[in-house]
Amino acid sequence: MPDGTSFGGGGGARNVLGGPLADCSHDPLTGWHRDGCCRTDAQDHGSHTVCAVMTAEFLAFSRGVGNDLSTPRPEYRFPGLRPGDRWCLCAMRWEQARQAGCAPRVVLAATNAAALRHCALEHLQAHAA
Repeated sequence: MPDGTSFGGGGGARNVLGGPLADCSHDPLTGWHRDGCCRTDAQDHGSHTVCAVMTAEFLAFSRGVGNDLSTPRPEYRFPGLRPGDRWCLCAMRWEQARQAGCAPRVVLAATNAAALRHCALEHLQAHAA
């Protein structure tokens, strides 16, 4: 299975469907490398590999488990998210939200194959945007 690692706007990284990794979002600018793409590397311990479409329900869930994604944090180049924004989520957080019944929709073409280490393909497909 492809490991989803590469450098340079998707590069050789693959998505969960086996194709080239598409961009997730440039506004807001997302990704572990803040390049718009859900690429990962060995330093990305959270595996920011799931391109998800934010919902109010998910943002409230995330805040409730200690990860406030709504509040801007300019020191981290983080704009704060609103419903409808696309964002590279930690794969384990997405799975946690799925189990809690509030997983956001997923953009499969922009979700890194590395997410499959933590999320089942059939679960991601069931939440396809």
